[in-house]
Amino acid sequence: MDAAPTVYEDRLAAQMDRGDFVLAVVTATKPDFYKQAPVVAAAEANDVPCFVIHTGQHYDDVLGHGLEEYGIEPHIAADLGIRGDLTQKTAEMMLAVKALAERLEAWPDTTVLPMVHGDTHAAGVFPQAWMFATNQQVAHNEAGLRGMAPAYETTDDPAAVIREQWRGDWHVERTEPFPEQYDTFVGSAASIYQFAPVALNREHLEREGYPRSVDGHERMPVVGNSVVDAIEMKRDHDGESVFDVYPVLEARDDWLRVDIHRRANLLPERFTAIVEGVIELVERGYNVNFVELNATKRALENYGYRERLQRLADERENFLFTGLWKKHAHVYEFLESGQCFAEFTDSGSMQEELNEIEAALCLTARFSTDRPETVFDANTNLLVPPTSGAFVADMITHVAETDDVRERMRSGQALYGADVGEEIVEFLRARADDGVFDWAHERLGFDAGSEQAFDYL
Repeated sequence: MDAAPTVYEDRLAAQMDRGDFVLAVVTATKPDFYKQAPVVAAAEANDVPCFVIHTGQHYDDVLGHGLEEYGIEPHIAADLGIRGDLTQKTAEMMLAVKALAERLEAWPDTTVLPMVHGDTHAAGVFPQAWMFATNQQVAHNEAGLRGMAPAYETTDDPAAVIREQWRGDWHVERTEPFPEQYDTFVGSAASIYQFAPVALNREHLEREGYPRSVDGHERMPVVGNSVVDAIEMKRDHDGESVFDVYPVLEARDDWLRVDIHRRANLLPERFTAIVEGVIELVERGYNVNFVELNATKRALENYGYRERLQRLADERENFLFTGLWKKHAHVYEFLESGQCFAEFTDSGSMQEELNEIEAALCLTARFSTDRPETVFDANTNLLVPPTSGAFVADMITHVAETDDVRERMRSGQALYGADVGEEIVEFLRARADDGVFDWAHERLGFDAGSEQAFDYL
């Protein structure tokens, strides 16, 4: 196993030589690219030394395009080259981060604060790896994501399921999505600063024992979600329109865009319910765009659905079967265009994005969600439990044909603020003046000396 990261020495030195504090923004997967990009941009605008550590998990031309699209590529000072399944990624991350930490020892007087994001596997593993290698913690953008589920009393009446979600009781549900719920929980344990999107996220963290402040210094600010900055960055994108790539999206309207990839939804019962529901909606005459991600393709092939969907696309003008859209700006363009009635998704980020984007509704193919505030606070999102194909089709049909439900979802409260990257960077710049790390004896008011620790620590 090659644990040596690729280090771009000129980029690294350009930031490490600038001062006593450097922010190291960690990216791993597609959501990181557009949610961490506003932090990188804000650091550059505010003259805060900053470089990017890319784990390398999403690196191909499509999944990795966000590095170029959001201007992150020139800021990458280290590429860890992580590959493989969850076990391999975990092992490689531990070793690569240790090697990078050793490289950074060339600047003994410079404090490096990595910042991970969300509930990606890197958000779970990188903080542990960094803490084990340096005995220091990280910052966490989009911290406190905790799955919650409504108290379902019925699973066959769409109107009742909606009432239960918008008006009923909810409880914490720690098991899904996997491994994201594991990653967000363990990532918190190695984070010194937790940037919570909404107050609910901070409440989760406080309930688990994380301090809101230490010695009068805030540790857990509610800052909003940097996805709003990403949307603004790409709202007026240059270049080819999504309607040039897929002209049928402009020729027909009220599209349902389907985006499914979570591991739990690839289980046979759930995946069958989702795909059969989509097919039923096409047969009912709804315009459906099914977006095939890598994991989705493998599941479609495994369960014998891929050829069926390809035939359906050949036979029906109201069914568009595409691969993953390369440009994230195209997703925003389509969702804001008025041509898309709703996104049927299991993406966490999409639930946030569609809270900000009013034109399209969010229908989430899950039994629980780690963005529950979009459901019971904003009413811009609804869970569509994948119990059967018939129920999936009936619930989406109910939403599509019930004017007051659609209007309520479109007029819901925007939750995630504005200029979030700027707020995060301003917070950290203020902390940097006082020192970003401390020990228990310092927090408790004891002077235990400040001699250099030996290698055991």
